[in-house]
Amino acid sequence: MEETANPSTSGVQPYTGTSTSNTRTLPTTLSAAFTLKGVYQVKAGITVVDGIEVDIPHGEIIALVGPSGAGKTSLLRLLNRLDDPARGEILYRARPITDYPVQALRRHVGFVFQSPVMFPGTVRDNLQVALALGGDHEQDADTRVAEAMALAELDRTLCDREGDRLSGGQQQRVNIARALMTSPDVLLMDEPTSALDPETADRLMETIRRLSREQHLTVVMVTHRLAEARRSSDRTIVLEHGRIVASGQTADVFERTTDSRIRAFLTTEH
Repeated sequence: MEETANPSTSGVQPYTGTSTSNTRTLPTTLSAAFTLKGVYQVKAGITVVDGIEVDIPHGEIIALVGPSGAGKTSLLRLLNRLDDPARGEILYRARPITDYPVQALRRHVGFVFQSPVMFPGTVRDNLQVALALGGDHEQDADTRVAEAMALAELDRTLCDREGDRLSGGQQQRVNIARALMTSPDVLLMDEPTSALDPETADRLMETIRRLSREQHLTVVMVTHRLAEARRSSDRTIVLEHGRIVASGQTADVFERTTDSRIRAFLTTEH
């Protein structure tokens, strides 16, 4: 995907680090959850995130899409300091992300991995571990478990079931509920539906949309399912070779992108 733009052509243009005429300007009253300034990441001598400059708005669902190896997961991991960038600056709520102690940051910025991570024990045990790891011993654990299960739309009768007896969809909901145990502002999700059948994936994404809307939760989601990104996200960022090549409101990115290579990718389901 080439980063060439034709200013005279209507439609979403390849990303240049500045807003285009067809990308909605954020209201001044809406703070960015994250601001990335010239962010680079290098792994095994390969640049996987290449000079990214972008604001990620608060309270919206943002889909990160692009071909395999585009840098989507590498970018996501920088947002709660699973990794730190080689260069550049990341702000979380207008403060350098490194100003936050890692444990405190991860209470505010939850992460749901591609494959559900289940600890030994019951669903209750798996949820309570979030409070222990987060250093939060003041909350009533049983109350938080019930609240998180309700938010993730998990049947309360599953509370005392062993985690390894759950279906894949139920395990992913446990992972979402565990991330919600600390009442985060942001939920980072790395291909949360990749191992699920389409019907289960659709139900899970309905839950994510409801959470974002009702809890004012910022969701940053990596997905290879372009139809899922199109249906579920408010904004879409397209990455290739570690660079942003298109960014904007999801409808505009999918329907008005003019670059032929980007459009070819977006119209092919992967």
